[in-house]
Formats: sequence, C-alpha cells, structure tokens
Amino acid sequence: MEEEICYSAVVIKKGKPCSEEKEETIYSEVKRGKTEVVLTEPTEAVLRPHLLRVCLMILFFLLVGSIAAIIYIGVEMKKQQADLRTLTAVNQQLMVEKRTLQNQTQELNRTRENLNRMLGVILTFDNFPVKDFCPNKKCQPCPTGWVQFETKCFLFYDENPPWKSWDQSRKFCQNKAADLVVVDNLQEQEFISNKARFYFDSYHGFWLGLEKVNNDWVWVDGRNDTLRFWMEENFDPMGLHVLLIPGRDPKENWTPSDPVFLNKFICERDVLISSS
Repeated sequence: MEEEICYSAVVIKKGKPCSEEKEETIYSEVKRGKTEVVLTEPTEAVLRPHLLRVCLMILFFLLVGSIAAIIYIGVEMKKQQADLRTLTAVNQQLMVEKRTLQNQTQELNRTRENLNRMLGVILTFDNFPVKDFCPNKKCQPCPTGWVQFETKCFLFYDENPPWKSWDQSRKFCQNKAADLVVVDNLQEQEFISNKARFYFDSYHGFWLGLEKVNNDWVWVDGRNDTLRFWMEENFDPMGLHVLLIPGRDPKENWTPSDPVFLNKFICERDVLISSS
C-alpha cells in the first residue's frame, strides 16, 4: 500500500527587505502514514462482455471436443465393422470347411462300410468267382446273370427241363453262396412276381425258401412268415414247400406244393457292392 503524504502550508511574512531582515521561513512537519486503497466492484456493463467471452470459449472447447469424440467413435466403429466383416468371412469359410470335412467323413464311412460288406460277401465263398463279379477287372454288385433289387441279388433259374425239386433247387443256390429267396416285404414280392415268367402250365411256378415246420411256415433264414400271400385255391393242401405261380396278383400267388415236384426257382444273395 502506498503511504499517505500530508503537506502543511508554508507562511512567508512580509517585512523588511532581505538585506535588512532575514526572511523567516517556517516549515511544517511532513507526516507520512499508510494509505488505504479501496476497490469498487465492477459495474454490470463491464462484467457482461467478459462472461459472454468465457461462455463462448467454453462452448467452443466443448464443440471441438464433441467433434473430436464423434470422429474418434466413427473411426473405431468403422474398424470394428471391418473386423466384424473379416470375422464373418472367416466364420463362413470355417463352416464351409466343416461341411466339406463332414461330407468327406461320411463318404469315407460309406466306403468303409462297402468294403466291409464286400469282404463279408467274399468270405461266403470257398472260391470267390472273380470273373462273375468282376468282369474286365471292374467289380459289380451282382454276378453276371443275376438281377439287383435294393441290397439283394436275384437269380431266376430259367433253364430247360428237367427242372429241380425244392431240395435240389436249394442246393443249387447254396453252391453259389446264396439260398432260396426269402421275401421280406410287399415291394420285394411284387419285384419277384413281375420278374417270374409263366412257363409250361398254370401249376408250375418258382420255388421260394419257405417250408412248413411243425405246422408253421418258416423261411430258410429261420423267421416265421407273416406276409401270407396265399392263393384262394391250394394246388396241394398237404404240400410242405411253397411255389410262387407267375401271372397272378402278387398278393395272392403262393401255394403249397409237394417238394419232389420239379419246378424252376429263385436264388437270393447280398450284393457285393452297395450303391447307398
């Protein structure tokens, strides 16, 4: 704080000339003291422009910060979208590769099953007839002269007479690693009925692998018959073996017959190569 300086008045008396009388000079004491500075509050007219500038500066920095934040967020979102697209493409590629591997695995499993089935078929022979199954060194599902239906091969014996009894027919089939046909369902029954051709007369047919055992009709694989595609009239009610008579309704073309009666017959065996 500045010190307050007080000055006193100086009095000069008139009198004799300076030569005659000494001029009397009176000095007063100078007192120094502390001065107080008092600041008055700024007026409203002074503060208003200042506050406006401050607010504008704050708004400016907020705006700049917001723009920077928006730009940063936009850049990050674009990067994330690009990363997401990349991950999506990678995931799709992995899914394609997974499906490819699954298909390859299924194909390998089918190949393995076919090879195991082929081995099982081969082992049913004492001497595997390579030329019958694999002519020109290319294997086929059924031997030459046999007909395939689903997973079975069928031989319709169609030679000139003399034909064969039921026992002779079965022995013939077994010599070819097969057996007399066992009908599993209506579809197979319709297939063999359509393939079996009429010959000689209406009493001759094709031996099936079905025989009477203790008053039950039993197939050569040991299963009891449940299909019962019997004709209304029986040629030989006392017969112990069954003939399929061609040219009749497949649902009604079985009849009992004496096993020594000579007929044609149908052999059945598994395919060597499955197409499934």
